[in-house]
Amino acid sequence: MSDTIQQGILCPIPQVGRYLFFAISDADQVARVLCDLRDVTNGRDVVVGLGQSLALSLGKSIKGLKHFPSVAALGLDVPSTPAALWCWLRSDDRGEITLRSGAIERMLTPAFELVTAVNAFLYGNDLDLSGYEDGTANPTGENAVEAAFVSGHGRGLDGASFVAVQQWLHDFDKLTAIPPMEMDNIMGRRKVGNEELEDAPPSSHVKRTDQESFNPAAHILRRSAPWSDERRAGLLFAAFGRSLDAFELQLHRMVGTDDGVIDGLFRFTRPITGAYFWCPAYERWEA
Repeated sequence: MSDTIQQGILCPIPQVGRYLFFAISDADQVARVLCDLRDVTNGRDVVVGLGQSLALSLGKSIKGLKHFPSVAALGLDVPSTPAALWCWLRSDDRGEITLRSGAIERMLTPAFELVTAVNAFLYGNDLDLSGYEDGTANPTGENAVEAAFVSGHGRGLDGASFVAVQQWLHDFDKLTAIPPMEMDNIMGRRKVGNEELEDAPPSSHVKRTDQESFNPAAHILRRSAPWSDERRAGLLFAAFGRSLDAFELQLHRMVGTDDGVIDGLFRFTRPITGAYFWCPAYERWEA
């Protein structure tokens, strides 16, 4: 499997990232343009995901691919903003990624329309802009491969990965007004040292998303990065999995679907987008 998966999913967060979200503009050109995209990407510098509408336009039914759920809870909404095609561009050079992004956009123009582009970056030692380390509980090595990639389902599915993508918008006025010890309790970890708090409240993010607390365990591989534009900033959350089930379990726990306890993160941040994609194994990009 290691020879065919999109390797960028397993690689560390790059210095610079750019996320492109596309809608279909000409369905008759989709198959040809996707072949062109496959020929110029390698699954490492550009990770590609297909949305449900794109799969259907190709006459394909991808087992496990579905519509991102729109979820509401007391005082908050988790939106669903599906897209047909998602490209995650990875680089250590902002100039290079800008030029490569433009080339991909022009290549896709006959069949796709760019809806949104989000610029991301590595902050410190893989920190969120809140200053807390992101992805602390990520699986590693073979455990990461097992969590993130489909196996045992045969040709066309094995080596693929599903990804949930959300753009979270931080309110820095609210964030900076929260006392440090209170922020530690919101996160469930200490900002300094990243030590997990055993006595963190049930609303802490660590308690809400503890992968081992689900039955079976809800393991995901997080590859999130801070983003910013001229006026706003936050976290571009990306969770890869062998299915979308683990992410949905964590999402519903965060909004208190079962017990009414809402994740403390919502005190200073909220998702403004939400979409699911299927990231095929590199050799399976068959249109």
